[in-house]
Amino acid sequence: MDYGYMLISLLAIISILITLGAQLYIKSSYSQYTKIKSQKGLTGYETARMILDKNDLKNIKVEKVSGYLSDHYDPSNKCVRLSESNYDGVGIANVSVAAHECGHAIQDKEDYSFMRLRASLVPIVNLSSKAGYIAILLGCLLGALGLVWIGILCEVVILLFQIVTLPVEFDASKRALNKIKEYKILDSKELNGGKTMLTAAALTYVASVASTIIEIFRLILIYGRRNDRD
Repeated sequence: MDYGYMLISLLAIISILITLGAQLYIKSSYSQYTKIKSQKGLTGYETARMILDKNDLKNIKVEKVSGYLSDHYDPSNKCVRLSESNYDGVGIANVSVAAHECGHAIQDKEDYSFMRLRASLVPIVNLSSKAGYIAILLGCLLGALGLVWIGILCEVVILLFQIVTLPVEFDASKRALNKIKEYKILDSKELNGGKTMLTAAALTYVASVASTIIEIFRLILIYGRRNDRD
């Protein structure tokens, strides 16, 4: 029985299950708390506009974009972009997501160090994500183990980016909850739903880190097996 192959296969399955589990959790939480309307009745757009204006960020635009949970803050264009459901929605989830993206805008204003570090890594990560698996594929096909190591190093760069992303996302959620409390956007009972929603979103980033660590370990095992054969 080839236990090495079984371990490699098991790691691949675990990685997939972690990713799927995190995605199912956030979708379930989002679906639940989108249906529960907040007492104040603010839309995601109104929530974002309130938080931005009260933090001297009137220059930041709030725009509607297509896609499911495609919400993000664009620091280069100074714009909070909310998916259609969150832009117009009045549910606890809609308000929470909008507040989270405003948390990133406040980070940008305050020159939050981890946000700057993450931004500096983006060009390297974009290159690594494209080159990594090409190097691994060619290395395995051609028996060029040096190329496999290049691919593994690219995965390590991606892992570094994901680790740096964690404090950025957790801090944005913390800021969001503080602003929601301060401006009484949600009441005390609704706030628990907001926390659940933002925690679910944060766990997707934790899952990405875990999956990448497993993938790096799996690639090293694959490299070791091929090296032993040679």
